[in-house]
Amino acid sequence: MFELIFEVIGEFLLQIAVEALAEMGLRSLREPFAKAPNPWLAAPGYLVFGAVAGGLSLLVFPSPLVGGGLRLANLLVTPVLAGLAMAWLGAWRVRRGQEVLRLDRFTYGYLFALALALVRFGFAR
Repeated sequence: MFELIFEVIGEFLLQIAVEALAEMGLRSLREPFAKAPNPWLAAPGYLVFGAVAGGLSLLVFPSPLVGGGLRLANLLVTPVLAGLAMAWLGAWRVRRGQEVLRLDRFTYGYLFALALALVRFGFAR
């Protein structure tokens, strides 16, 4: 009897937890496009977009572009360089009076590139 009650309550809690995570995930995906973003929701959105971009890049380049022991170094260095490049691009756009995207900041550029690099590191063969 207790086992049945435990299973029902466990199933209910699991469904509530998954629904809450799904709702938070959907909000995270929407947040990068919001006018005044909540950074705690925009950041996971950029991680998801980066992971999707990494997955799509595997369709075009299924093998690692950097081989051997340099793959780990590439995983650590490339997202930092990409974030710096995006920050530079954002500063350049500000000087020209152009609209700056959230991706034109170091943090969002870094998170996007990190997710992309992690997917490629894990799945490129």
